[in-house]
Amino acid sequence: MFGRVKPLDAILATAEKKSLHRSLGAFQLTMLGVGAVIGTGIFVLTAEAAQKAGPGMLISFIIAGFVCAVAALCYAEMASMVPVSGSAYTYSYAVMGELVAWMVGWALILEYAVAAGAVSVGWSGYVVGLIENAFHIDIPDMLVRGPYDGGMVNLPAMLIAGLVTWLLVIGTKESATVNAVLVAIKITALTLFVILSVPVMKMEHFEPFAPMGFAGIGGAAASIFFAYVGFDAVSTAAEETKNPQRNMPIGLIGSLAICTVFYLLVSSGVIGSVGAQPVMDAAGKAFEPGSRELSHACSAINDQAVVCSKEALAWTLRQIGWPQIGNLVGLAAGLALPSVILMMMFGQTRIFFVMSRDGLLPEAFSRIHPKYNTPHFITILTGVFVALFSAFFPVGLLANISNSGTLFAFAAVSVAVMVIRKKDPTRHRPFRTPALFLTAPLSFLGCAYLFYSLDVKSQMLFAIWGAIGLVVYYSYSRSRSYVGRGIIDVHEDDAGAPDLPVPPLPGME
Repeated sequence: MFGRVKPLDAILATAEKKSLHRSLGAFQLTMLGVGAVIGTGIFVLTAEAAQKAGPGMLISFIIAGFVCAVAALCYAEMASMVPVSGSAYTYSYAVMGELVAWMVGWALILEYAVAAGAVSVGWSGYVVGLIENAFHIDIPDMLVRGPYDGGMVNLPAMLIAGLVTWLLVIGTKESATVNAVLVAIKITALTLFVILSVPVMKMEHFEPFAPMGFAGIGGAAASIFFAYVGFDAVSTAAEETKNPQRNMPIGLIGSLAICTVFYLLVSSGVIGSVGAQPVMDAAGKAFEPGSRELSHACSAINDQAVVCSKEALAWTLRQIGWPQIGNLVGLAAGLALPSVILMMMFGQTRIFFVMSRDGLLPEAFSRIHPKYNTPHFITILTGVFVALFSAFFPVGLLANISNSGTLFAFAAVSVAVMVIRKKDPTRHRPFRTPALFLTAPLSFLGCAYLFYSLDVKSQMLFAIWGAIGLVVYYSYSRSRSYVGRGIIDVHEDDAGAPDLPVPPLPGME
């Protein structure tokens, strides 16, 4: 079962041909991480976290940030040893064999496609709120919310997913300048929010601090984990880093520390200015976020609670007397989030592409369009699923399902880095995880804890997805695998890879 290992030397042979200039210092790495991490999660999931944990979501941000930090250190050692495309999938193939690699790749497919759906729904919430408040019109909930969320279909989310799919098929390149501007817009909007909301905080809004107890804080941490994904952009820059042993930990921990402080300031501004207590039923039990029941309860109180909002930060600013700035924050989200959807769908097509070239998925998945030189078949297929996810499911459920795939992949990398340290201790490692046999188990246990804290629906859906993956592997992929057939054809130098839009910040979440 674990016998089919893709030889690490074969993978590295081509990687060495394209070694990159080592130019990144600790400051550049830290800024890369901040730009890659800050985004969708904090804009969209603040209301979700408040409904699960109340003001206790402050602790949730710290827990999720810590798990990411130890996972990032494990990721960095693998990324510095195996600086090739395919990320956790390739690492697992080289260390733990084909079946584990297949399950990691299968989990990453779930992560990217569902995350793109979650960001599409988040974008829809901000853009609809902006249109309604700027033009004083009321758009029917039936057309901008899915059936779980008190509506029928989320048309704006479908629209943006379709638009991004079209851009990916025609191969529009997103320039570094545009990306830098979008990162600046996101950070400026959040900084403005902190400046306006923190001075009007009232300490009584922090009581009770943990209305749902520690279970609520853990559940919120499992959702908020979505707000940190993207730090692997720093890990994968290992081969471009000067003195990686010193600079990688500074870049990883530094960027995560800055993002955590930023997130704590933003969430404190929400809690302190307008309050963030969960909406509860008559028995004192909090309604499930993104449910019809919560939607009905919110209608009864005229949506006068931050947990009822689909655009928590813009709504908060309007409540504290800054309606035009609230609209600007909505505009910033509307401008910046489509690039994140593009990143997610790009990552999805690249994972499919690498798995297809290994023979584990049909050749059609790596078929290139004759005119646009992009993998059009798999891009359109991905786009259809992303549009369907975003049309019918609430953002919180999508984020949790995506997190389940991410946590599985990170846990696998935590194990892989320990296995290869034991199996191949003399191999050159530009970066070595500090105190590995403490850090890696902490990372694995942290991922397991957050997975355990996810809602049962997300855990069940992940289990079903995993079972489907095993069926596909044993009925199709195992017999067609190139490694299984003795064909060691290494493509990790991306020879023949499609001309896809390659944004400068991989994983910009």
